[in-house]
Amino acid sequence: MIFIATNIRHLRSLKGATQEALAKDLQITRARISSYEEGRSAPTIETLIQLADYFRLPIDILVRNDLSKAADASFIEIGNQRVLFPITVDSDNENLIEVVPVAASAGYLAGYDDPEYIEQLAKIKLPFLPTGKHRAFPIKGDSMLPMKSGAFVIGKFIEDRRDITSGKTYVLVTLNDGMVYKRVYSQIEEKNNLKLVSDNTDYQPYEVSIDEVLEIWEFTCSINTQEYTEEELKISSIITMFNTLGVELKALEKSLS
Repeated sequence: MIFIATNIRHLRSLKGATQEALAKDLQITRARISSYEEGRSAPTIETLIQLADYFRLPIDILVRNDLSKAADASFIEIGNQRVLFPITVDSDNENLIEVVPVAASAGYLAGYDDPEYIEQLAKIKLPFLPTGKHRAFPIKGDSMLPMKSGAFVIGKFIEDRRDITSGKTYVLVTLNDGMVYKRVYSQIEEKNNLKLVSDNTDYQPYEVSIDEVLEIWEFTCSINTQEYTEEELKISSIITMFNTLGVELKALEKSLS
């Protein structure tokens, strides 16, 4: 229980609770809370379960990870059973984002909910990002032209699937297809699934059950790792123009009907 003392003290502070208030909620004495926070004694299994329920964190994260890096108490919960590693900050209190490298992208599906795996990922700082939890994902293939293979998409974590905006692009971590970057159309109400569409029309749209979707990250920005050629820029401009035109025509057709 290397971190339990500092974690209890830090998490209690984040919640704005005194030792007396925490002790009252757990129905134990304030002296026991003080003893835990000072490392003079360790919580019993029963008390650990109480603490985990109180802070809404899995016991292994509460015990095995240094949570003092968390800037606030907004741990991301999914199904109330697991959390993403909390937002970390640097010495200047700037948010850091994890970068999933190309070589490790295949292993992300196995480690996405493992705090130790996430903690080991390289981190970068992009000061212009909006508030929220962000992560950088590598792009493979040409299904989302003009996004080139080798680029990175910075995504903001979407906790509530009802917040998906049809037509926007998202990185999805799925049970059967792994990590994909697509334009997403919500069909949750009608079919309990999402329709995934590639911007490259050589690839056919397909549907994935919402129950297979493990994580959703909304596109915030992208980082290209190589230059575009003049020819590619022309093709990209044409594709973008036609995609935009298609959206406008559909909107016009809908308004006329």
